[in-house]
Amino acid sequence: MMRIRALLLAGLIVIVPLTDAAAQSRGRDRGRDEGRDRDRREAPRNYPGQGLRDEPRSSPRANPGDVARRVQSGRPGRMLGVQERGGDYVVRWEYPGGRVSDIQVDGRSGRVRGDD
Repeated sequence: MMRIRALLLAGLIVIVPLTDAAAQSRGRDRGRDEGRDRDRREAPRNYPGQGLRDEPRSSPRANPGDVARRVQSGRPGRMLGVQERGGDYVVRWEYPGGRVSDIQVDGRSGRVRGDD
């Protein structure tokens, strides 16, 4: 029984490196073929107005959690909520004494713009 395990283990030790080497060589050949195919492909067509709706999404956006932390730092009171309005964030804040205010935050940089 011990001999069979030893032979199987020895066989696996020999086979595993060979399969890795074969997979690596296939990967290199595949890359060369894709380069040839890429040259043959037709370029995508552009239409007037294409991508205008997607542009604001591709720009870097401030994280709502970071926006909330930035508003909370050095401000007395408590946060009631965060909403996105027109690409910016509005943080609803309750000051001590009960006054409620909307704090506007830039959607890209995360900087506080002002208090309403």
